[in-house]
Amino acid sequence: MLDDVIAYLLCPVCGGRPSLAEGTVRCERGHSFDVARQGYVSLLTGSAAPATADTPSMVAARADFLDAGHYAPLADRLAGLCAAASVVADAGAGTGYYLARALGVSGGTAGQAVGIALDVSKHALKRAARAHPRIGAVVADVWRPLPVRDGCVDVLLNVFAPRNAAEFARILRPGGSLVVVTPAEDHLHPLVERLGLLSVDEEKERRLEETLGGRFAKAVQDVEEITLTLGHKAVGAVVGMGPSAWHTGTAIADKIRELPDPVRVRASFRITRWVVHK
Repeated sequence: MLDDVIAYLLCPVCGGRPSLAEGTVRCERGHSFDVARQGYVSLLTGSAAPATADTPSMVAARADFLDAGHYAPLADRLAGLCAAASVVADAGAGTGYYLARALGVSGGTAGQAVGIALDVSKHALKRAARAHPRIGAVVADVWRPLPVRDGCVDVLLNVFAPRNAAEFARILRPGGSLVVVTPAEDHLHPLVERLGLLSVDEEKERRLEETLGGRFAKAVQDVEEITLTLGHKAVGAVVGMGPSAWHTGTAIADKIRELPDPVRVRASFRITRWVVHK
């Protein structure tokens, strides 16, 4: 709920401290933002919606696939990295799946961790706001200043999402962790080859180092691999929830029907924990 995280938020207009009352987030200077009936609040400024926001169909596909538990081992790994946290944020939270799992096992000394779900898609945050009772869902653009207080986040998750090193470093407390998940080279093999999906950029790790290296130091890196047995419906969901959804045409359905049913698929994730440079 937003009242669990309001103390950690900032007004996106003036940087003031907001409060929550009668369905409105309002700062001391009078800037106000209506809370949607689904429980999230948009703290985006300006009238133009970002073009990269996930569509309703992408969000529905992600919910179907993740809720079926296909990536549960990854969610469990991330939850373990949040076990001692009191405030967990997720930049690019989507439906809130990973954040909700983290809150289920974390809590620091108080045993009641709270989560800030940040995403540019209001369609995703409609689900994130209901994913866990201690999640506060906030529409925000990672490429702009985040509406989150300085140094208040213990662990910041970033799963298959854009990264803003300066803002991530600002909102993390001293000693806090940034946990980044990126696809490894053979992620979704053999679907990438058989369906013509976007492949992992060979320069992705180098670019990640360049993006974060100036403000963060790499602490730990590991790979999580999952062998999946997917029916055609699940294949359609995993294609529809990712970046390939922007590029595949209607012919993708025909290609999926040509696959074995079910088909064995390898999911491969690179998990990297970063700490802010002292």
